[in-house]
Amino acid sequence: MNSEYMDFIIKNRIKVNKYLNVVMWFFVITGPAIAIGVHAGIYKNITYGACAAISVTMILLSAAHLIMLKKIPTSAATGIFALTALDFLLVYMAYSHVAIRLTWFLVPMLSILFCSKGIFFYSVAINYILMFGATWITATYENASSTQFGNVVDFFTNVIGGYTIETVVMTASGYMIGKLIVGFFKSQFEQYEQLEKVEKEMEKRMDILDSMAEIYDNVNLISFVNRTEMNLREEELIEKDIDMVNKKQTRMAKKLTESIVADQRDEFRAYTDITTVRSRLAGKKLISSDFIDVVKGWFRAQYIPVDSTIDGIPNVVIFTTRSIDDEKRREEHLIRISMTDELTRLYNRRCYEEDLAEHRKKELDPGFVLFSIDVNGLKTVNDTMGHAAGDELIKGAADCLSLAVGHSGKAYRTGGDEFMAILHSDNPEAMRERMIEKATEWRGVYVKELSMSIGFAAAGRYPGKSIDDLEHLADADMYEQKEKYYEARGITRRK
Repeated sequence: MNSEYMDFIIKNRIKVNKYLNVVMWFFVITGPAIAIGVHAGIYKNITYGACAAISVTMILLSAAHLIMLKKIPTSAATGIFALTALDFLLVYMAYSHVAIRLTWFLVPMLSILFCSKGIFFYSVAINYILMFGATWITATYENASSTQFGNVVDFFTNVIGGYTIETVVMTASGYMIGKLIVGFFKSQFEQYEQLEKVEKEMEKRMDILDSMAEIYDNVNLISFVNRTEMNLREEELIEKDIDMVNKKQTRMAKKLTESIVADQRDEFRAYTDITTVRSRLAGKKLISSDFIDVVKGWFRAQYIPVDSTIDGIPNVVIFTTRSIDDEKRREEHLIRISMTDELTRLYNRRCYEEDLAEHRKKELDPGFVLFSIDVNGLKTVNDTMGHAAGDELIKGAADCLSLAVGHSGKAYRTGGDEFMAILHSDNPEAMRERMIEKATEWRGVYVKELSMSIGFAAAGRYPGKSIDDLEHLADADMYEQKEKYYEARGITRRK
């Protein structure tokens, strides 16, 4: 059961006991009040002694209840004692011939205030038992005052029968009243608990939104239910209406569009189209996309649901932007490192293989050319001048290739002294001559000359050939050029 409800029941028990104690002290004056009636001749069969006994008894019972109220205020026994004391008072008053009618049923009805089924049924039971006994004790006296019944048994049977019927009616009515009261209080506490949960959830969400407002450059709270937006980065939080009929962007998105690079603006407008955000977000935790600000660089835009329907359709979302320019630069740097040869800073074999894979997916145009390049005499340089000179020669070859290829394509170092180039050219022979020219002009610190064997295969010259075929043809051409190089110098490669 709800802990707040139980706390309420305990506090209510203390409060009802306090009121009952006041009632019990109030009954102390019953003795003097009845004595005044005796003196006035209203009560002819009641003695002053009985009046005094009523007051003394109530003083003792009230004092005892007050002690219990201070010692065990939350115990059910404190309330039961008060109700039982009132019942015994009624028994004594009946025995003293003070007329008791509906007062018998007052005590069980008072027990309803405790909101306890157990206390109520105890009160009904003890009340009926004492009422039964009091009626039997006073039956002789009451029957003598009445001519309606022939004997005491008939009188007792008639009176207790009526009391029994009234007790049953009172019990049923009291039980229903108590049930309604308890049900009402429980429902109130359940509603309060639900409201408290909603409030805590909203506070939690607002805390999250406040935190997000610190993390993100822009945070816009968008309600599709109210058709409003609210900038959470502003000092004064103001909801502004969204015209979803005539406009497709919120104020924030429209403002951001102005600083997006020109070739991304249409894509950004489509991403921030407020009329499609709900359908794109349905059943998702977020949608995200990266764009470039002309001043601030890369940033990430996200739509994140805050509240959704049972079907996962967002009712409230937040639109955030966060700078990722540094992240993009690091990413590009890592990609560049993973795709770059450490010694020459040309693209490496991994990059070469990935680029070939991309070209395999599409038809080659006639201007597509593969170059295969090998540095001549590298082993001799390494053996006679050392690896520092060999590295200088490899770097020189890489610089010459990079200068020759330029923006026409990409050059790769695919092995120790092996290079490849992928480019588009209508005159690959002229490109080969340019590479040779750059190599002829090169001079190093350790090595004074650079020579490269260069072969190529153009898709325009070999229509229908695959990339792998062109690669083999370029290698074959390169080896042919290498043989010519060694033949011109009178070098026998077998030696």
